[in-house]
Amino acid sequence: MLRISKLTDYAILMMVELARDSEMLSANVLAERVRVEIPTASKVLKLLSGSGLLESYRGASGGYRVNREAGDISVGEVIAAIEGPIAMTECSVEPGLCSQEDNCELSGNWQRISVAVARALQEVSLAEMSAPMKITRNPLNVTTLNAQ
Repeated sequence: MLRISKLTDYAILMMVELARDSEMLSANVLAERVRVEIPTASKVLKLLSGSGLLESYRGASGGYRVNREAGDISVGEVIAAIEGPIAMTECSVEPGLCSQEDNCELSGNWQRISVAVARALQEVSLAEMSAPMKITRNPLNVTTLNAQ
């Protein structure tokens, strides 16, 4: 199963919280609001500000603030800030990373899948993530060979 990490999940929660009112919040306040430990919140916020998604301010009244409107920040950007490039396989990131590359005929198809996933994640904004959504159709059902 393909999953995002807990840090990425927390990053999206924190970015949505920061983008709601575009207010500046401290790491402590954010940690409390999204219910994570302060060291975890600090680590995530450092990665997000290092990627340019947040502005950070030092001092007693300092904190973090998004630098764009929620509708202009994609979920894909947040994921990439924490996880790195969005790709399904190593060969989808850049040539030469996979030891099987010379013998594999699947890399083009994996790249096609990676592009589709990345595009889908780029199309969802933080503003959309913060709005409740009703599922109007059946959720994705995946059958595995080893399912009981």
